[in-house]
Amino acid sequence: MSQTILITGASSGIGKAAAHHFAAQGWNVIASMRQPEKEQELGQVPNIRLARLDVQDPATIASAIAAGIEQFGAIDVLLNNAGFGQYGAFEAIAPAQIQAQFDVNVFGVMNTIRAILPHFRQRRAGLIINVSSGIGRFTLPMLSMYAASKFALEGFSEGLSYELLPLNIGVKIIEPGGVATDFHERSNELFAASGGLTDYDAYAATAFGVLGAMGQARLSTAEEVAAVIYGAATDGTNTLRYVIAPDIQALFDARTNLPDQEYVNFMRKKFGLEA
Repeated sequence: MSQTILITGASSGIGKAAAHHFAAQGWNVIASMRQPEKEQELGQVPNIRLARLDVQDPATIASAIAAGIEQFGAIDVLLNNAGFGQYGAFEAIAPAQIQAQFDVNVFGVMNTIRAILPHFRQRRAGLIINVSSGIGRFTLPMLSMYAASKFALEGFSEGLSYELLPLNIGVKIIEPGGVATDFHERSNELFAASGGLTDYDAYAATAFGVLGAMGQARLSTAEEVAAVIYGAATDGTNTLRYVIAPDIQALFDARTNLPDQEYVNFMRKKFGLEA
């Protein structure tokens, strides 16, 4: 029998690419999104089922899972891909925006996992794949809230992996660097303006100059990330983290290999601060 994957945030970017990739390999795909009625492309693929799912609405999660099980018999993999990035200086970000960042990137993931775990426990089988970010391993200026949400996701995912392994339920984390999708454009639209906090302006210009230069490196494509996700779903290992970051490999290496304060000094220097 073909295996089945449920993907959140499948309307664009990595989620849509993953839906196509898994379907091309013969998998059944439940491609979920907040507004499936607007999706024209995925619905034309025979083994892809569109489903309405808002990670902040538990009723839609339960409905998408139940419908997928009814149609395909079981769900083998949950891919938590839905998410967004809140950019800007922390002080300029309204509390409601911070809450939304965690509601989607952290609590939304928890909502989908909580909903599917009874099915996985009953089968004593299942795999949860959470799309994190390089920002889940190191943080950058003007991305503190996005990083905080991904750090939380990483800690939750790792701890959960220990809890679920005895039940034969796997947890894996995907850590992309920059990806050539509209993610950053959409996140830039949510950039928290200074709101008169001019004290941040000079350093923000410096920080974004460095970030812009980093963005000139080769970015991964959504299809490349989807291929890594497929490999994680099918490699039969208990590997926890999968890194896809040609643009920021140097930052991963520094975070991994340098003593903590040396790493902090390295980052301060990189972003024009005193070491």
